[in-house]
Amino acid sequence: MIDHDQRDGGECRDCPLHSDRRGFLREAIVVATAALATLGAARSAAAQLPIAFVEALRRIGGTLTYAVPGADGVNIDRDAEVILVRWQGAIYAFNLSCPHQRTALRWNDESHRFQCPKHHSQYTPTGEFITGRATRGMDRFAIRLDASGVVVDTDTLLEQDENAAGWRMAFVSA
Repeated sequence: MIDHDQRDGGECRDCPLHSDRRGFLREAIVVATAALATLGAARSAAAQLPIAFVEALRRIGGTLTYAVPGADGVNIDRDAEVILVRWQGAIYAFNLSCPHQRTALRWNDESHRFQCPKHHSQYTPTGEFITGRATRGMDRFAIRLDASGVVVDTDTLLEQDENAAGWRMAFVSA
């Protein structure tokens, strides 16, 4: 075994390990700084993801108030089973479940689509049906904007095939 504390310039002269504490600490600081910078960059990238899990700011019966989303993206309130989407200048509120068999929908960021993991029905960010076993778009909730934020009425569920006009109008401009 090589003794790394040799000071006579023997086998350790070209050894990459530092023989003193200052050298070791200097190298450790460089490595730690690089690691923290990498973590910071990863955290910044994660903060820019277009999906977030949120909770209502206020709940009165079936009326929920959410902060107005600052940018295009998907906000999911699992407890209330609400998906709040801001997309191309409009905000929509959807039921979390697929209208086909009530399985929780998932957002696919790469394709900018919602997808049902059970039967693979797909929907646009505005809730319009694209393909799969479902027969209509995602169910929308009545929605309005006021001084406190985005107000979602979960007692007023609009199904595209039952109330096409109400379904088309269930959004607010952002």
